[in-house]
Amino acid sequence: MVTFLMSILGLIGGFFVYGKFVEKFFGANDANQTPALKENNGVDYVPMPTWKVFTIEFLNIAGLGPIFGAILGAKYGPAAYIWIVFGCIFMGAVHDYFSGMLSIRNNGASIPEIVGKYMGPGFQNFMRLFSLLLLIFVGVAFVSGPAGLLSTLTQGGLKVWLYIIFAYYLIATLLPINKIIGRIYPLFGAALLIMAAGIAGAMIWFGLTGQLNIQEIGSDSFKNWHHNPTENILFPMMFIVISCGALSGFHSTQAPMMARCIKIESHGRHVFYGAMIAEGIVAIIWATAAMNFFGGVGELNETMQVEGHNAAWVVNEISRSWLGAVGAVFAIIGVIACPITTGDTAFRSARLTIADVLKLDQSGIKKRLWVSLPLFAIGFVLSQMEFEKIWKFLGLSNQVLAVIVLWTGAMYLAKSGRKHWMLSLPGTFMTIVCISYLLVAPVANGGLNLDIGWGYSLALLMGLGSLFLFVFKTRKLRH
Repeated sequence: MVTFLMSILGLIGGFFVYGKFVEKFFGANDANQTPALKENNGVDYVPMPTWKVFTIEFLNIAGLGPIFGAILGAKYGPAAYIWIVFGCIFMGAVHDYFSGMLSIRNNGASIPEIVGKYMGPGFQNFMRLFSLLLLIFVGVAFVSGPAGLLSTLTQGGLKVWLYIIFAYYLIATLLPINKIIGRIYPLFGAALLIMAAGIAGAMIWFGLTGQLNIQEIGSDSFKNWHHNPTENILFPMMFIVISCGALSGFHSTQAPMMARCIKIESHGRHVFYGAMIAEGIVAIIWATAAMNFFGGVGELNETMQVEGHNAAWVVNEISRSWLGAVGAVFAIIGVIACPITTGDTAFRSARLTIADVLKLDQSGIKKRLWVSLPLFAIGFVLSQMEFEKIWKFLGLSNQVLAVIVLWTGAMYLAKSGRKHWMLSLPGTFMTIVCISYLLVAPVANGGLNLDIGWGYSLALLMGLGSLFLFVFKTRKLRH
């Protein structure tokens, strides 16, 4: 119980203390006119209340990420607490804040254009293609999962549900942001938070009454608890599995949408840094629930080896058991509605990215349609792939994107004449994580399955080499 409560308090404290420091260090200034006011076109640039922008941003970046990722990450054991809390405060929330604020400072530009401005045309062209592919795969992943669940629940055809969800995606992508997203997303965002609060409340109650023995961080916490540790290496694989809730590059693709809706710069800390902290809290709640609901981490691993006992099943079991009929409703919202809302904003971000690259006016619906139709055609073809294959692509690519954005933020600080360590050190760490994954992870998971000693050594050398190269290049800026 102490570990769980201290983790929650740590995240909240991180928002008020480190979040304020990051905001001050960045130099948020309400005297600057934001793109929402400067470029208001009633479609993508629309000033909205801060509470609404926050809940939309939270739902955009969260969906099922901090639930499913946290449950899968809990299989590695209590080490997940350390990554979620410290990763969220010092990496994920900083990454999200800089993504959003740099977009505000660049007229609501998409992340590839921001990367290009500070890192050069080579990184820009790579990011244009890479982020576009990631967005399409995110959209597809969050169409396939809900469609499969809906076809099971209704005993209907999978393709029928795919058509229905894709039709909704197209409508949500084309309409002005305040017509569908601005109206229903705050409700779903609130539902996700209420669901997490209910689970947290139930855990605290059961813990205080002795009905639940919540595991604490101890001397054996940092061993790998996974039932198959040889193929699921704690470092770096846990840092890839738990992305939403700690650090996720996908968030940088969503931030520009809300950067076009914020009224003043000081709201950025609440919307960008705050939404990530909220996601971290959700991740801590679900990681704790998963680690303790079945009796411990070992029992969680045993249970999830049974066919059909996946993360969605765990959510359903915990929600129904602890929250009753109300929990069942929120579980359905969680595993069906929330991923759909993440998927449609992924396609909307893809449209905006293409429009930014080609400098296409998006004020008319026909112009938005010409950009959107090819995206959905590609997405529908990819939706025929197995869900697991799509999901494996997302894991590493998500964190590679985060690495690039962290280095971009560091370069922005360096070019502004400020110390870059706030972003360059997390950038170095995540460079080591991603390279380690590529070198030592099993071939089935996208790695080369090299000897761990050699893999770690090479990753450390390359990560520190990237920092050395960055410092060398930034020193040249001063001369």
